[in-house]
Amino acid sequence: MRLTFCAAVCAIFFARPAIADDKPKPNTLTPKEIADGWLLLFDGETTFGWTIDGEAAVKDGWLVLGGTKATTATFNTSLPANIVKFQVEYADDVAKEKRPLLSLTSGYENTPLRPKWIGGVFTEGMLTRTKITIPEGTIAKFRDFKITPASNTKPLFNGKNLDGWKVNAADPKRMASRFEVTKDGELSVKNGPGDLVTEKEFDNFVLQFECKTLGDGLNSGFFFRCIPGQYQNGYEAQVQNSYLEKDRTKPKDFGTGAIYRRIASRKVVSNDNEWFTMTVVADGKHIATWVNGYQTVDWTDDRKEDENPRKGYRAAKGPISIQGHDPTTDLLFRNIRVAELPGEKK
Repeated sequence: MRLTFCAAVCAIFFARPAIADDKPKPNTLTPKEIADGWLLLFDGETTFGWTIDGEAAVKDGWLVLGGTKATTATFNTSLPANIVKFQVEYADDVAKEKRPLLSLTSGYENTPLRPKWIGGVFTEGMLTRTKITIPEGTIAKFRDFKITPASNTKPLFNGKNLDGWKVNAADPKRMASRFEVTKDGELSVKNGPGDLVTEKEFDNFVLQFECKTLGDGLNSGFFFRCIPGQYQNGYEAQVQNSYLEKDRTKPKDFGTGAIYRRIASRKVVSNDNEWFTMTVVADGKHIATWVNGYQTVDWTDDRKEDENPRKGYRAAKGPISIQGHDPTTDLLFRNIRVAELPGEKK
């Protein structure tokens, strides 16, 4: 069931928060928002991540929806969150019944939302699906769409020891990596190859973590939905900050945020020797990633279902693992957290 808000509720979106010293440019995030796990739903340049039925354009950092046709814009990724922020403006002064409507649905539970809206901030209820509905003859502009699933995540790494994790011993020839907790509570991964896996298994989830490569062009990644007892046989969210021809849209080796050997990152956002935040959402066949809050992958695995993810779509649970790639591996990880999702309805 979708909950649609009338024009009287939408009108409060005009209220804008006071300008703060660290207020980012439109459609960007502050360093603190990035570290806290905020995600942009609109990059200010494209409609990447959205499915549009009707008329849409991107102009001057605004997502412009509507016109001569009724228009719906649906964000492709379901995200568990109870805080969403955005701005909306109308292109002209239209009648109340023609005002754009914002529809929200609680997704899996199909229960109505009863949120509170304060200056374009969604503060109550559980949002998992974002859909904007624009009536025929109406034009509306949206920007600064951002969401945080962090309040729904739980730590996967406690910063003290490796409780809940174990070294993958499936291949004795690939156990060269050292996995240690630093005095600052970070997970150090050196040397390789090697693999550190969770004792718990996951299928559908939101995973967030911070990473820092201590060198140039280093390679690592997070594997998920792995076949238990095998070595890194799962999907891989790639860590590789290099790119070609000084062009960040040409990632090397698929690029940070890619699903390795499946779909490349559309842009390398992160830098070596700097902390960055990655988010991975696995929801049935749909997989999406963000790096520093910028969406890098929006992919549906349409392959035939197979137990082996190298051969087809794997839906089954499996460990999440951290890769020690090779002898040059030297990375730090921290703030590793996860929220499980209900999974696909049959």
